[in-house]
Amino acid sequence: MPTARRLADVPAALQVEGLVKRYGAHTALHGVDLQVDSGELVGLLGPNGAGKSTLTKIACGLVRPTQGRATVAGHAAGSTQARTSQGYLAELFRFPGWATADEVMLLHQRLAGSTQGAAERADLLALVGLDDARGRRVEAMSKGMQQRLGIAQALVGEPRLLLLDEPTSALDPAGRRTVRDLLVEVQRRGVAVLLNTHLLSEVELVCDRVVIIDHGRVVTAGRPDELVRPRGVEVETAGGRRIVAGAGRADAPRIVAELVAAGEQVYGVQVLSSTLEDVYLDAVGDSEAVRTGGAA
Repeated sequence: MPTARRLADVPAALQVEGLVKRYGAHTALHGVDLQVDSGELVGLLGPNGAGKSTLTKIACGLVRPTQGRATVAGHAAGSTQARTSQGYLAELFRFPGWATADEVMLLHQRLAGSTQGAAERADLLALVGLDDARGRRVEAMSKGMQQRLGIAQALVGEPRLLLLDEPTSALDPAGRRTVRDLLVEVQRRGVAVLLNTHLLSEVELVCDRVVIIDHGRVVTAGRPDELVRPRGVEVETAGGRRIVAGAGRADAPRIVAELVAAGEQVYGVQVLSSTLEDVYLDAVGDSEAVRTGGAA
């Protein structure tokens, strides 16, 4: 369910209901429900083969569902209206090496039917930090610059929904931070983002909600802070460190007071909680082990 209440007359940026996709005897999606509201950044997580790419391709209109429906800004996925309301950056994309950044943007303006001309190209290239590289050829750009150019082209035509497939997987830490900052700015402009990624740290840092799918089903969903749970309170005393299992933040003052009353010297206290990685592995751990050759 969405975390923010929408006005009744404003459709979700992306609405997926009862989505089923079969490829012959194989079912890639089993009745998936998903909603992304305007200005919301949702992280889509799951092992390889979980159905993430199939879901994204259906939202783009590249694949037709077997059952269920997907709408973009209230329009059926794949329709002309839906396509003009979304932007997409595939994981494996390639622009012509001889083209300049400005020429790539011009091409995508024509493909998207955008009539905003040079002003839009300049604004989007500035947004992704390429305003000084508009005349540079793609073949002379770093991987990070090409990735930012890819996001810029996906924003042509002021889409309501941005679909990103592993946008930081091939970048170094500095490049990933640049893209994260960019996503925050895109969200500030009111654009909804569905971020398909394997990098849990990225999701924790920028996403409003997390949706974890496995074997074509949503197995966990919610805000990152909702999904984590307390693991105990760690206290550092003169006698060493000890963990009070099952305790939470509200228990910390009582635990410290009891130790002090018992004559202990307390030097520090820390509330321990699970990480998004723990939540992810709890949800898909067996599947991940099978896919990576680990123990079941």
